[in-house]
This record gives sequence, C-alpha cells and structure tokens, in this order.
Amino acid sequence: MIDVKFLRENPEIVKQNIRNKFQDSKLPLVDEVIELDAKLRAAKTEADSLRANRNKVSKEIGALMAQGKKDEAMAAKTQVTEFSERLAECEALENEYSARVTEIMMQIPNIIDPSVPIGKDDSENVEVTKYGEPVVPDFEIPYHTDIMERFNGIDLDAARRVAGNGFYYLCGDIARLHSACLAYARDFMIDRGFTYCVPPFMIRAGVVTGVMSFAEMDAMMYKIEGEDLYLIGTSEHSMIGKYIDTIIEEDTLPHTLTSYSPCFRKEKGAHGIEERGVYRIHQFEKQEMIVVCKPEDSMMWFDKLWQNTVDLFRSLDVPVRTLECCSGDLADLKVKSFDVEAWSPRQKKYFEVGSCSNLGDAQARRLKIRVNGKDGKYYAHTLNNTVVAPPRMLIALLENNLNEDGSVNIPAVLRPYMGGKEKLIPVK
Repeated sequence: MIDVKFLRENPEIVKQNIRNKFQDSKLPLVDEVIELDAKLRAAKTEADSLRANRNKVSKEIGALMAQGKKDEAMAAKTQVTEFSERLAECEALENEYSARVTEIMMQIPNIIDPSVPIGKDDSENVEVTKYGEPVVPDFEIPYHTDIMERFNGIDLDAARRVAGNGFYYLCGDIARLHSACLAYARDFMIDRGFTYCVPPFMIRAGVVTGVMSFAEMDAMMYKIEGEDLYLIGTSEHSMIGKYIDTIIEEDTLPHTLTSYSPCFRKEKGAHGIEERGVYRIHQFEKQEMIVVCKPEDSMMWFDKLWQNTVDLFRSLDVPVRTLECCSGDLADLKVKSFDVEAWSPRQKKYFEVGSCSNLGDAQARRLKIRVNGKDGKYYAHTLNNTVVAPPRMLIALLENNLNEDGSVNIPAVLRPYMGGKEKLIPVK
C-alpha cells in the first residue's frame, strides 16, 4: 500500500504505474481517493476545531456560574451540546471516509522499480542470467512421478482417497530425500548468517490482508471455518506478521531470518500435464528467507536473496536461470521480483523453483512495522525468497541426477542427510 500523501501529490505517477501494470480498470480509484481524502481532511479539521471550541466554552461555564451569570452559562451549555452533536457527525464521517480510503488504497498497486520491464503477463518476463550447462541425456527421462514410483516413493491414489486431488504420500528413500533437501537448505541459510525459525502455521485475517493483496488472498488462502484464522500459503506470511504493530530499533537492522513451514494453497484453476504429480499441489513444505531492513538497503538484499537460491541449486549441480518478472506479472504489493528456474531435462526447458520479491514498505505500511531511527520513525522494507520447496526441487533433483539404469545419484552435499548414501537404486 502506497502512502496516500504520495498519491495526493503525484496522481499522474500513480496512474502511469497502474497503466504499466495493465490494470486500467483501477485508474478511477486514484481520483476517488483524492476526493475522499480531501473530505477526510476537511472532516478532521472541523472536528479538531469543534473539540477546541467545546473545551474552551466548557471551561467558561464554571466561571459564568460563579459570577451568577446563569443565563449566559445555560447558553454556553447549549453551545457545548451543539458542538458535541456536530463533532459526533464529523467523527462518523472521519471513520467512513478513512475506511473507504484504506479499502481503495489496498487495491492500488505499489509503485514498481524503474528497472522492471514493462509487459502484460509472464510470457513477457525477461531472462537475466543462466548458471550451469543444461544437459539433455541420450536416454528418455520419465515423468517425475514415474521416477518416484520406481522407488515405491509416491502414492497418489491413496492420497486421493484420503484427501482428494492435489495431495500425495511420499515414502521410503524419496521421502527421505525430500527431508534431506529441507535440512540441507536450513543449514545452508544458517551458514549464511540467517536465524532459523519455525513460525505459526495459521494467521489471523489482519495479518493476511497485511502481507498480500485481496486477489492473492482469494486465490490462495484456506479459511478455518468459524474462526479468525487462515492456513498459511508460505511462512513469509507469519514471519512478516511477527513484526505487526512493532517499532524496531534501527541499530538492530537488518533482521535476516530463514523459516520452515508446511504451506497450504487452493491453487485455483485448471493446469496442464506439467502441473500434475507434485508440481502444483495443495500442501507442501518449504524453507523460506525473509529480510526486514532499512529502505536504502533493500535492493542490495534483493540481489543477495536470489543469489542464495542460485548458489544452493548450483551446489546440487542443478542448472538454473534467473528470470525478471515484468510489470504485469508482479503482484500488487511487489516493487521488483525475480524467479529462479531449474532446468528440466525431460521438458527441455526451465521451470520455476523459487521466487524472490522486494515489497518496499507496502507490507510494513499495512502492518505498521516501523523503525526508530536517529532522525525519527519510518517504515521498514520487507523482502522474501524461496530457499527450496522440495516437491519442485525433487523434480529438478531427480531429473538432473537420473542414470540410464533408473538409479539416481545423490549430490555430495545431501549425502550426510541420507545416511551416507551415494545413489538411490530402483526397486522396480
């Protein structure tokens, strides 16, 4: 959510930003906010004047009574009543205008960074850099669930009977490899100076609306019926929520955290063959990284965060590339975003395994996350990035380490987490 003062003083910049995000239907919201904001400020000014006058006249009543000026005192009391009645009307208008301004402001997209490429959707995202040499072996690579089934490592049928589509059982060595990826990712981030956290897996509505847009909320979040609780779609939600309505001392920044959680997502809409199996699912586990920092440091941290994911995948010898999200592919709160994509030898293309986002002060403004600096208080900047989400990481790992005989090489960095195993041998 941008600053209403910025919008008031720079309406054309805000409108052009909306056009750059191809959300022209939101253009009228800018003028509506300006009109409502003017009414809100007028109501506040009148209310302040009424309070001052009421207090002044109230103090005079006692003196008038003491001087025996009963009629003047009664007239003053009538005036105080009139002030109070009008003040109540003004306060009601303040609440009405303020609520409406906030509601609209939460629909207006954040100002994107000037470096973001302009494009309508993800088809216009821009490749930045490739890391590692993509290899296509001279033997056929099966679909990832078929690879897992050779190790008795997945049971989708049982999961459908228990929970429906979009769920899975991982078993045996595949389940162990899944856990090994998470444990390695945790230690990888700890070694880079991040503090490990396990957050709440449910959050209140006030946190949900603080960390994401209404459109994202509707498409992603599962609501707990009868309670003010939602299942998290990523641990970023509860980790940023950790700072709600707090004032952080500037000399403690940055706060660099890495968090583990299960994640729950509706994943609305139909998906193609490449999104079956464990690619797009309702429940998965993830290691995340979160940074809360000073505004002037946020772009530096943005570059560090996506580089962490690249370095982790390269330590597993998985080729990756970075892709910059264009304006139309950015969620409304984001200032800038990179996707990290891993190479799929089977598909002969890259696919998303992580997303790094700089949200500027949008989340901090919504959640009232402030910094106590030497020159006064200001809103912090927040960033997040995927370390690993093992279901997708498993796909990349299995495909890039598959041998012609069906065995899978275990990368050296994962072997300590796999009891020293160097290779997975299929059982069928």
